[in-house]
Amino acid sequence: MVEIRREQIDARHGRYVARIPGLEGEAELTFTRRGPGQISADHTGVPDSMAGQGVGRALVERLVADAGQEGDRIIPVCPFVLAQSRRHPDWADLFIAP
Repeated sequence: MVEIRREQIDARHGRYVARIPGLEGEAELTFTRRGPGQISADHTGVPDSMAGQGVGRALVERLVADAGQEGDRIIPVCPFVLAQSRRHPDWADLFIAP
């Protein structure tokens, strides 16, 4: 089971952190608040110990869920987030072209 939490680094920057109990390391998706109602998904990183377990996808899903609840739109700077957005046309209203 993937455990995900959101951390605020400073007023503009934050990250989602994923851990799997029993595995070493953590995955992350970093973001930046670009302005009112806009955040960019900047980078997604998953360690080898978590590869192939859907952790990156779970991070994006959490970002999308939070953005939807908080009224934000996402600028997918990260290629992985951009690819995920294209696989989910039902998320289209939450994304802004990079």
